[in-house]
Amino acid sequence: MKIYIDGSYYSEQDAKVSVFDHGLLYGDGIFEGIRIYHGRVFKLKEHIDRLFASAKAILLNMPMTHAELMKATVDTCRENGLKDGYIRLLVTRGVGNLGLNPNKCKKASVIIIADKIQLYPKEYYDNGLQIVTVPTTRNLHSALNPAIKSLNYLNNILAKIEANNAGCEEAIMLNSEGYVAECTGDNVFILKNGEMFTPPLSAGALYGITRNTVIDLARAAGIKASEPNLTRYDLFNADECFLTGTGAEIVPVVKIDGRVIGDGKPGKITRMLEEAYHSLTKVSGEPIYQ
Repeated sequence: MKIYIDGSYYSEQDAKVSVFDHGLLYGDGIFEGIRIYHGRVFKLKEHIDRLFASAKAILLNMPMTHAELMKATVDTCRENGLKDGYIRLLVTRGVGNLGLNPNKCKKASVIIIADKIQLYPKEYYDNGLQIVTVPTTRNLHSALNPAIKSLNYLNNILAKIEANNAGCEEAIMLNSEGYVAECTGDNVFILKNGEMFTPPLSAGALYGITRNTVIDLARAAGIKASEPNLTRYDLFNADECFLTGTGAEIVPVVKIDGRVIGDGKPGKITRMLEEAYHSLTKVSGEPIYQ
């Protein structure tokens, strides 16, 4: 594997960052997870747009332009001979000192890793996930805004630990008001009486690229999609439930906190959206090999 670090490629064994990089010391940085399908980088522009939005929110001076980052991402996929896989694009604050002050970091650092991914076993896509609600709440907008896709992921990790302790792969995170925000690594959707609902960004949901794609696909299929505040009660009484994410794609949910969702099987609309999403990935994206 060849890993891109600040304009050069390194082997997996030689790819290193300084112990004084504030991304390591303080989680001071941002990242994107991006998918490669059939020799095309899916929704690359949207991911880079979101990366720049995160950078602006934390006053991180990007060391590359939008176009340069897109090219470096595609080039890294080509260097690794990938046609299908996953890209992790990171921008750290860079090397500084042991103090918090980001002004001591002279230049941000860009790291691009392109590899394979298998987030959930096939059985979960076939039969659906069983998930739980966990005590750890989503970050407050007034503290660390959930819209920022930062390297400081401890909030999600703590919730993931609670999910694992409950024997589950994923978990519902509520916000401080008790409304559903998202899962530890995925956005959550429900269907009720033929309509689709997902928590609003104001509730703490991430501005998900796959989330937006699924909303567009649903509306194109004539399904009304809206973003109201949702409670656990709404989830328990849904006809269908599924999660979305770059890594997860679309994965059905069949049980939440011991409550069976619908008939306990992946729903028809969920399956339809899965098919539409997979069809889109075959024809859409930034080509790696011209």
